[in-house]
Amino acid sequence: MNSTDPRTVLITGSTGLVGSALAEFLAANGHEVRTLVRREPASASEFRWDPTVGFFDSRAMEGASAIVHLAGEGIASGRWTRARKEEILRSRVEGTRLIAEAIRNAKAKPRVLVTASAIGFYGDRGEEPLDESSAKGTGFLAEVCEAWETAAGDLPDVRCVQLRTGVILSSAGGALKTMLLPFKLGLGGRLGHGRQWTSWITMTDEIRAIVHVLATEGLRGPVNLVAPNAARNADYTRVLAKVLRRPAIFPAPAFALRLALGEMADELLLASQHVMPRALEESGFEFAHPKLEAAMRHEMSIGRDDHQSRRPVREVG
Repeated sequence: MNSTDPRTVLITGSTGLVGSALAEFLAANGHEVRTLVRREPASASEFRWDPTVGFFDSRAMEGASAIVHLAGEGIASGRWTRARKEEILRSRVEGTRLIAEAIRNAKAKPRVLVTASAIGFYGDRGEEPLDESSAKGTGFLAEVCEAWETAAGDLPDVRCVQLRTGVILSSAGGALKTMLLPFKLGLGGRLGHGRQWTSWITMTDEIRAIVHVLATEGLRGPVNLVAPNAARNADYTRVLAKVLRRPAIFPAPAFALRLALGEMADELLLASQHVMPRALEESGFEFAHPKLEAAMRHEMSIGRDDHQSRRPVREVG
């Protein structure tokens, strides 16, 4: 089968920010996209699964060459109570284990399993440069990411990749969208002292990188999905204000963030993670938007566009 042949890709989390953009891009490039959903399927391309009860429609796996597993309870969608933290962990571990079990039970296995993770794996590391060989950090997110990445267990016949994604730049959702309103109102500013490193990636490059991972046989294990130029939070917020043509003179003190968000503040907003995309770059991936200001201007200009150049995909899975 040559590099232009279409592939069948099964996606979980297809209604999320990344999943919906990925599904759209793959379909536009001639690949068959199937999705796993928790509700009753509404089309022939949807198949039901329910990790809470261990249900998986095995028909979804038939003929699939690749699986992209993105589903999981939102990290920032609620204060981290004990129950909330348990649900965040459980949703990731149970879903990944169910996918892996379905692969083991399948007569014809997919060639590649790509699962979501995050740079939260590294914890708060200050000035330390981080790549895929760096050790796990400390904190709740580091523990979640480690459990998430290892939940699939051993799948010797399948190439497995874990995507450690940074802060995604997208005006359609995520952290950037949350910041837009206060910054547009001129109420934005740095978080805490502002010296912490923010490792980011545009939505465009996020999708391109996932497709690259699917197509690149040599990529296995953890892969950092971040642009090659991390920014200090003070610079990140300054550039955002510049792009929006607004001042950024209202810093959010660390104590106020901790009071409002608790543990989330330290791990999501104040942690410093200077992460580098070593595996991507060594595999030949070229970022469309490696510099922060141009990246922000691009994402602001396209809004909820397709996030892609619509260039053909080499090969998936």
